[in-house]
Amino acid sequence: MAEETRWLDADQQRDWRAFVVGVTLLLDRLDSDLRRDFGLSLAEYEILVRLSESPGRTLRMAVIADALRHSRSRVTHTISRMEQAGLVVREQCSEDGRGIQARMTDAGYDLLVRAAPTHVNGVRDNLVDLATPADFRAVGRVMHAVTDRLAGDHPGSDLR
Repeated sequence: MAEETRWLDADQQRDWRAFVVGVTLLLDRLDSDLRRDFGLSLAEYEILVRLSESPGRTLRMAVIADALRHSRSRVTHTISRMEQAGLVVREQCSEDGRGIQARMTDAGYDLLVRAAPTHVNGVRDNLVDLATPADFRAVGRVMHAVTDRLAGDHPGSDLR
């Protein structure tokens, strides 16, 4: 027997729609600010952040794709653009020589250092500072629960 649908009530529907539109507008604004001021997309920025946090500022291409929840072909195209801009280089994996890794260049690191305040200020102005600390922690708890629920669909990746 089919499970009965638990429809959203009017308040839940309103809040759900606000969430969808709010996330879309927030990500669009963060992307737009980075593109305008630094010629850098939000996805490229996130790749630079992940690389900056890794030993030797280097990660396997597959790890980048998994961490960002992007297809490997999308990451390959993005890394190609970044390589042409001198922000990263691709090279054979140092551990086993079988895979390809991306390594952040000094120019990539310098751009990240310049772009980070714009990004952080955008996150603060358009999300963090609009909520009380308790409300923002609640958003974090909910999104961690969502990640925990859905992470099983993406084995082998660290989504946090």
